[in-house]
Amino acid sequence: MSDHSVRVGSVTLENPIMTASGTAGQSDELSAYMDLSKLGAVVVKSLSLDPWLGNPAPRLHGTESGMINAVGLQNPGVEKWLEAGLPSLLDSGAKVVASIWGRTIQEYGEIAERLSGIPGISAVEVNVSCPNLESGGEMFAHHPDTCAAVVEAVLCANMPLWVKLSPNVTDLVPVAAAAMAAGAESLTLTNTLMGLVIDPETRRPILGNKGGGLSGPSIRPIALRSVYDIYAALGPIPIVGVGGITKGSHVVEFLAAGASAVQVGSAHFADPRASQKILLDLERWCRKRNIASVRDLTGAAHDSQ
Repeated sequence: MSDHSVRVGSVTLENPIMTASGTAGQSDELSAYMDLSKLGAVVVKSLSLDPWLGNPAPRLHGTESGMINAVGLQNPGVEKWLEAGLPSLLDSGAKVVASIWGRTIQEYGEIAERLSGIPGISAVEVNVSCPNLESGGEMFAHHPDTCAAVVEAVLCANMPLWVKLSPNVTDLVPVAAAAMAAGAESLTLTNTLMGLVIDPETRRPILGNKGGGLSGPSIRPIALRSVYDIYAALGPIPIVGVGGITKGSHVVEFLAAGASAVQVGSAHFADPRASQKILLDLERWCRKRNIASVRDLTGAAHDSQ
Protein backbone atom coordinates (compact mmCIF):
# COMPACT_ATOMS: atom_id res chain seq x y z
CA MET A 1 0.00 0.00 0.00
CA SER A 2 1.38 3.39 -1.01
CA ASP A 3 2.13 6.11 1.54
CA HIS A 4 0.39 9.24 0.29
CA SER A 5 1.44 11.59 3.10
CA VAL A 6 3.53 14.61 2.12
CA ARG A 7 5.24 17.54 3.78
CA VAL A 8 4.99 21.16 2.66
CA GLY A 9 7.78 22.68 4.69
CA SER A 10 6.87 22.04 8.32
CA VAL A 11 3.27 21.09 7.52
CA THR A 12 2.40 17.39 7.17
CA LEU A 13 -0.58 16.51 4.96
CA GLU A 14 -2.36 13.16 4.80
CA ASN A 15 -2.11 13.34 1.00
CA PRO A 16 -1.00 15.90 -1.62
CA ILE A 17 -4.49 17.01 -2.74
CA MET A 18 -5.85 20.35 -1.52
CA THR A 19 -8.56 22.68 -2.72
CA ALA A 20 -7.36 25.92 -4.30
CA SER A 21 -8.32 29.24 -2.79
CA GLY A 22 -11.39 30.81 -4.34
CA THR A 23 -12.86 27.56 -5.63
CA ALA A 24 -14.15 25.83 -2.48
CA GLY A 25 -15.86 28.62 -0.58
CA GLN A 26 -15.02 30.19 2.77
CA SER A 27 -15.95 27.28 4.99
CA ASP A 28 -17.37 23.75 4.68
CA GLU A 29 -19.47 24.35 1.55
CA LEU A 30 -18.05 21.32 -0.24
CA SER A 31 -18.70 18.99 2.71
CA ALA A 32 -22.10 18.22 1.16
CA TYR A 33 -20.24 16.48 -1.68
CA MET A 34 -17.18 14.89 -0.05
CA ASP A 35 -15.45 14.24 3.25
CA LEU A 36 -13.14 17.23 3.63
CA SER A 37 -11.11 15.42 6.30
CA LYS A 38 -9.89 13.01 3.59
CA LEU A 39 -8.17 15.80 1.64
CA GLY A 40 -4.68 17.07 2.35
CA ALA A 41 -6.16 20.46 3.27
CA VAL A 42 -8.83 22.99 2.40
CA VAL A 43 -7.50 26.39 1.34
CA VAL A 44 -10.23 28.95 1.92
CA LYS A 45 -11.15 31.83 -0.36
CA SER A 46 -8.80 34.76 0.33
CA LEU A 47 -9.69 36.86 3.36
CA SER A 48 -9.32 40.62 3.66
CA LEU A 49 -9.21 42.85 6.70
CA ASP A 50 -12.79 44.08 6.19
CA PRO A 51 -15.75 42.62 4.26
CA TRP A 52 -15.32 42.99 0.51
CA LEU A 53 -18.12 42.80 -2.06
CA GLY A 54 -15.97 42.05 -5.08
CA ASN A 55 -16.67 43.09 -8.66
CA PRO A 56 -19.96 43.73 -10.49
CA ALA A 57 -21.68 40.91 -12.37
CA PRO A 58 -21.20 39.07 -14.64
CA ARG A 59 -18.19 37.52 -12.92
CA LEU A 60 -17.65 34.16 -14.63
CA HIS A 61 -17.46 33.03 -18.23
CA GLY A 62 -16.56 29.67 -19.70
CA THR A 63 -13.76 29.38 -22.24
CA GLU A 64 -12.82 26.60 -24.67
CA SER A 65 -10.61 24.98 -22.02
CA GLY A 66 -11.38 26.49 -18.64
CA MET A 67 -12.94 29.67 -17.37
CA ILE A 68 -12.24 33.32 -16.80
CA ASN A 69 -13.37 35.06 -13.64
CA ALA A 70 -13.52 38.55 -12.20
CA VAL A 71 -15.10 37.74 -8.83
CA GLY A 72 -12.79 40.27 -7.20
CA LEU A 73 -11.86 38.46 -3.97
CA GLN A 74 -15.32 38.77 -2.38
CA ASN A 75 -15.23 37.66 1.26
CA PRO A 76 -16.85 38.40 4.65
CA GLY A 77 -13.65 39.75 6.24
CA VAL A 78 -11.29 37.97 8.59
CA GLU A 79 -13.26 38.61 11.80
CA LYS A 80 -16.52 37.22 10.43
CA TRP A 81 -14.66 34.20 9.06
CA LEU A 82 -13.07 33.51 12.44
CA GLU A 83 -16.49 33.75 14.06
CA ALA A 84 -18.55 31.68 11.61
CA GLY A 85 -16.51 30.17 8.78
CA LEU A 86 -13.57 28.59 10.58
CA PRO A 87 -15.56 26.72 13.28
CA SER A 88 -17.74 24.94 10.71
CA LEU A 89 -14.71 24.02 8.63
CA LEU A 90 -12.89 22.62 11.66
CA ASP A 91 -16.01 20.64 12.62
CA SER A 92 -15.78 18.93 9.23
CA GLY A 93 -12.37 17.57 10.22
CA ALA A 94 -10.54 19.47 7.49
CA LYS A 95 -6.96 20.69 7.79
CA VAL A 96 -7.25 24.43 7.19
CA VAL A 97 -5.02 26.81 5.25
CA ALA A 98 -6.13 30.44 5.49
CA SER A 99 -5.52 32.52 2.37
CA ILE A 100 -5.20 36.28 2.90
CA TRP A 101 -4.98 39.39 0.74
CA GLY A 102 -4.67 43.13 1.23
CA ARG A 103 -4.54 46.40 -0.67
CA THR A 104 -1.61 47.70 1.35
CA ILE A 105 1.31 46.12 3.18
CA GLN A 106 -0.20 47.33 6.45
CA GLU A 107 -3.46 45.51 5.73
CA TYR A 108 -1.59 42.25 5.19
CA GLY A 109 0.14 42.72 8.52
CA GLU A 110 -3.10 43.45 10.36
CA ILE A 111 -4.80 40.35 8.96
CA ALA A 112 -1.81 38.24 9.98
CA GLU A 113 -2.03 39.63 13.52
CA ARG A 114 -5.71 38.62 13.70
CA LEU A 115 -4.83 35.05 12.71
CA SER A 116 -1.86 34.68 15.05
CA GLY A 117 -2.52 32.18 17.81
CA ILE A 118 -5.83 30.95 16.37
CA PRO A 119 -6.10 27.16 16.89
CA GLY A 120 -6.83 24.98 13.89
CA ILE A 121 -5.06 26.97 11.17
CA SER A 122 -2.18 24.92 9.76
CA ALA A 123 -0.70 27.57 7.48
CA VAL A 124 -1.34 30.98 5.96
CA GLU A 125 -1.28 31.31 2.17
CA VAL A 126 -0.34 34.88 1.28
CA ASN A 127 -2.04 35.87 -1.96
CA VAL A 128 0.19 38.64 -3.34
CA SER A 129 -1.59 38.68 -6.72
CA CYS A 130 -3.58 41.72 -5.63
CA PRO A 131 -3.60 45.41 -6.64
CA ASN A 132 -1.13 47.46 -4.58
CA LEU A 133 -2.76 50.78 -3.76
CA GLU A 134 0.61 52.13 -2.65
CA SER A 135 2.12 51.56 -6.10
CA GLY A 136 -0.56 52.70 -8.51
CA GLY A 137 -2.45 49.43 -8.64
CA GLU A 138 0.38 47.14 -9.74
CA MET A 139 0.35 43.69 -8.15
CA PHE A 140 2.57 43.00 -5.13
CA ALA A 141 3.58 39.78 -6.88
CA HIS A 142 5.05 41.60 -9.87
CA HIS A 143 8.11 42.97 -8.08
CA PRO A 144 10.59 41.21 -5.77
CA ASP A 145 10.75 44.16 -3.35
CA THR A 146 7.00 44.52 -2.81
CA CYS A 147 6.54 40.76 -2.57
CA ALA A 148 9.25 40.55 0.08
CA ALA A 149 7.75 43.49 1.98
CA VAL A 150 4.40 41.68 2.23
CA VAL A 151 6.03 38.49 3.47
CA GLU A 152 7.95 40.41 6.13
CA ALA A 153 4.72 42.10 7.22
CA VAL A 154 2.91 38.80 7.76
CA LEU A 155 5.66 37.06 9.73
CA CYS A 156 3.74 38.20 12.81
CA ALA A 157 1.23 35.40 12.11
CA ASN A 158 3.81 33.07 13.66
CA MET A 159 2.81 30.14 11.50
CA PRO A 160 3.98 28.60 8.21
CA LEU A 161 3.65 31.04 5.31
CA TRP A 162 2.93 29.90 1.75
CA VAL A 163 3.24 32.70 -0.79
CA LYS A 164 1.00 32.44 -3.85
CA LEU A 165 2.71 34.04 -6.84
CA SER A 166 1.43 35.36 -10.15
CA PRO A 167 2.49 33.95 -13.54
CA ASN A 168 1.96 37.36 -15.13
CA VAL A 169 5.63 38.36 -15.00
CA THR A 170 8.54 38.09 -17.41
CA ASP A 171 10.76 36.25 -14.92
CA LEU A 172 9.25 34.55 -11.89
CA VAL A 173 12.54 33.43 -10.33
CA PRO A 174 13.58 36.78 -8.73
CA VAL A 175 10.12 37.19 -7.16
CA ALA A 176 10.16 33.63 -5.86
CA ALA A 177 13.67 34.05 -4.45
CA ALA A 178 12.66 37.29 -2.73
CA ALA A 179 9.64 35.64 -1.12
CA MET A 180 11.72 32.77 0.24
CA ALA A 181 14.48 35.09 1.49
CA ALA A 182 11.89 37.20 3.32
CA GLY A 183 10.59 34.24 5.31
CA ALA A 184 8.19 32.22 3.17
CA GLU A 185 8.19 28.51 3.96
CA SER A 186 6.64 27.48 0.65
CA LEU A 187 5.55 28.89 -2.70
CA THR A 188 2.18 28.27 -4.34
CA LEU A 189 2.62 28.26 -8.12
CA THR A 190 0.65 29.76 -9.69
CA ASN A 191 -2.37 32.00 -9.84
CA THR A 192 -4.58 32.82 -12.84
CA LEU A 193 -3.38 34.41 -16.07
CA MET A 194 -4.79 37.80 -16.98
CA GLY A 195 -7.30 37.52 -19.80
CA LEU A 196 -10.29 39.06 -21.53
CA VAL A 197 -13.45 37.89 -23.30
CA ILE A 198 -15.48 40.03 -25.69
CA ASP A 199 -19.06 39.55 -26.87
CA PRO A 200 -18.92 39.69 -30.69
CA GLU A 201 -22.51 40.96 -30.86
CA THR A 202 -21.98 43.96 -28.59
CA ARG A 203 -18.22 44.24 -29.23
CA ARG A 204 -17.79 44.90 -25.52
CA PRO A 205 -16.04 42.98 -22.71
CA ILE A 206 -18.35 40.37 -21.22
CA LEU A 207 -17.23 40.51 -17.59
CA GLY A 208 -18.43 43.30 -15.33
CA ASN A 209 -14.86 44.25 -14.47
CA LYS A 210 -13.83 43.94 -18.15
CA GLY A 211 -10.72 41.77 -17.64
CA GLY A 212 -10.37 38.71 -15.47
CA GLY A 213 -8.23 35.71 -14.52
CA LEU A 214 -7.99 32.67 -16.80
CA SER A 215 -7.88 29.26 -15.10
CA GLY A 216 -8.48 25.63 -15.95
CA PRO A 217 -6.76 23.06 -18.20
CA SER A 218 -5.51 25.70 -20.64
CA ILE A 219 -3.05 27.10 -18.08
CA ARG A 220 -1.68 23.77 -16.81
CA PRO A 221 1.45 23.76 -19.02
CA ILE A 222 2.27 27.31 -17.88
CA ALA A 223 1.82 26.47 -14.19
CA LEU A 224 3.82 23.28 -14.67
CA ARG A 225 6.68 25.23 -16.28
CA SER A 226 6.64 27.69 -13.37
CA VAL A 227 7.02 24.87 -10.84
CA TYR A 228 9.78 23.23 -12.88
CA ASP A 229 11.76 26.46 -13.37
CA ILE A 230 11.54 27.58 -9.73
CA TYR A 231 12.56 24.14 -8.42
CA ALA A 232 15.49 24.10 -10.84
CA ALA A 233 16.59 27.63 -9.96
CA LEU A 234 16.11 27.64 -6.18
CA GLY A 235 16.76 24.02 -5.33
CA PRO A 236 14.47 21.50 -3.60
CA ILE A 237 12.24 24.01 -1.84
CA PRO A 238 8.62 23.31 -0.78
CA ILE A 239 6.26 24.12 -3.67
CA VAL A 240 2.51 23.73 -4.04
CA GLY A 241 1.49 23.34 -7.69
CA VAL A 242 -1.84 24.61 -8.97
CA GLY A 243 -3.35 25.11 -12.40
CA GLY A 244 -5.66 22.98 -14.51
CA ILE A 245 -5.46 19.71 -12.57
CA THR A 246 -8.34 17.37 -13.42
CA LYS A 247 -6.94 13.85 -12.91
CA GLY A 248 -4.34 11.87 -11.02
CA SER A 249 -1.71 11.90 -13.77
CA HIS A 250 -1.77 15.71 -13.71
CA VAL A 251 -0.81 15.54 -10.03
CA VAL A 252 2.10 13.29 -10.95
CA GLU A 253 3.25 15.87 -13.52
CA PHE A 254 3.36 18.63 -10.92
CA LEU A 255 5.10 16.43 -8.36
CA ALA A 256 7.71 15.39 -10.92
CA ALA A 257 8.26 19.05 -11.81
CA GLY A 258 9.11 19.77 -8.17
CA ALA A 259 5.88 20.26 -6.23
CA SER A 260 5.42 18.69 -2.80
CA ALA A 261 1.62 18.94 -3.06
CA VAL A 262 -1.04 20.39 -5.36
CA GLN A 263 -4.28 22.33 -5.27
CA VAL A 264 -7.38 21.64 -7.34
CA GLY A 265 -9.29 24.73 -8.42
CA SER A 266 -11.56 25.28 -11.42
CA ALA A 267 -12.40 21.58 -11.66
CA HIS A 268 -14.75 22.11 -8.71
CA PHE A 269 -17.00 24.32 -10.83
CA ALA A 270 -17.65 21.40 -13.16
CA ASP A 271 -17.77 18.80 -10.37
CA PRO A 272 -17.78 19.73 -6.66
CA ARG A 273 -16.35 16.25 -5.94
CA ALA A 274 -13.32 16.89 -8.15
CA SER A 275 -10.68 16.85 -5.40
CA GLN A 276 -11.89 13.55 -4.01
CA LYS A 277 -12.02 11.95 -7.46
CA ILE A 278 -8.52 13.18 -8.32
CA LEU A 279 -7.19 11.77 -5.05
CA LEU A 280 -8.73 8.36 -5.79
CA ASP A 281 -7.33 8.49 -9.31
CA LEU A 282 -3.85 9.29 -7.95
CA GLU A 283 -4.08 6.38 -5.51
CA ARG A 284 -4.97 4.02 -8.37
CA TRP A 285 -2.09 5.37 -10.44
CA CYS A 286 0.37 4.72 -7.62
CA ARG A 287 -0.95 1.19 -6.91
CA LYS A 288 -0.70 0.20 -10.56
CA ARG A 289 2.96 1.24 -10.63
CA ASN A 290 3.90 0.02 -7.14
CA ILE A 291 4.85 3.50 -5.95
CA ALA A 292 5.79 3.04 -2.28
CA SER A 293 5.60 6.73 -1.36
CA VAL A 294 4.14 9.61 -3.32
CA ARG A 295 6.95 11.76 -1.88
CA ASP A 296 9.38 9.88 -4.10
CA LEU A 297 7.77 11.50 -7.14
CA THR A 298 8.75 15.05 -6.16
CA GLY A 299 11.47 16.42 -8.42
CA ALA A 300 11.69 13.26 -10.54
CA ALA A 301 11.78 15.29 -13.75
CA HIS A 302 15.07 16.84 -12.57
CA ASP A 303 16.85 13.55 -11.90
CA SER A 304 19.94 12.92 -13.98
CA GLN A 305 19.34 10.59 -16.87
